[in-house]
Amino acid sequence: MEKIKVGFIGCGNMGGALAKAVSKSGICEILLTDVDTDKANALAVSTGGKTVSLEKIAFTAKYIFLGVKPQMMADLINSIKDLLKSREDKFILVTMAAGIKIASFNDMLDAKLPMIRIMPNTPVAVGEGMILYAPCRAITKEDEIEFADILKFAGRLDKLAEELIDAGCSISGCGPAFVYMFAESMAKAGEELGLSGEKAIEYAAQTLLGAAKLMLTSGKTPETLRVEVCSPKGSTIEGVMSLQNSDFDKNVNHALKASYKRTKELGK
Repeated sequence: MEKIKVGFIGCGNMGGALAKAVSKSGICEILLTDVDTDKANALAVSTGGKTVSLEKIAFTAKYIFLGVKPQMMADLINSIKDLLKSREDKFILVTMAAGIKIASFNDMLDAKLPMIRIMPNTPVAVGEGMILYAPCRAITKEDEIEFADILKFAGRLDKLAEELIDAGCSISGCGPAFVYMFAESMAKAGEELGLSGEKAIEYAAQTLLGAAKLMLTSGKTPETLRVEVCSPKGSTIEGVMSLQNSDFDKNVNHALKASYKRTKELGK
């Protein structure tokens, strides 16, 4: 069976992580390009892919992942739009640019080309990503099945209405940084209580991993799970009350809304 050509324009942290995940599917030929050729070459070694020109990806790849920063997207599209519009075979553009709507891409392209807008997060690097996606109307059910197949080693995919992508991204896309902050704070407190830094980080990380897995598999709400950990007048409830008294919920709410606001600004 002929392999599906999947091209990555931009081999940064997210593009690189997705390329590695796609390479594990075994059904894809990975094509890579980046302004930093050394970065593309290194990724080619780790994925079994090939470093090629921007033009080759634009003209031959079936799936074209646009992995450049939102501020650079207009220039990129301008440089390849004529090649894209000259193609007679089927291809799909995949954008992960925060805040930029499919309609905005149509304007930049001066055309309506098949497109899937995704919002992945950094845990795709270990196969535990959360990837939100919104397809344009030209994307068929068969396309979605194939797309899910090539990304099956990246993590969990969820289809979402495009108008909700930015809201979802404020949780799944920005959320890992907030989780790391929480883990960092837990580890620092653990050190103050006498643990080594290494053990404190290990305990915090495994606790977050286990809690997340329980939340995804138990069918219980976060609130229910929290209550189950808290014995009346016990140690946990004392800490929970301390967080509640320090406006923990309010601070998280403000953080998510600040990220959401910035995402909207990037799309303008």
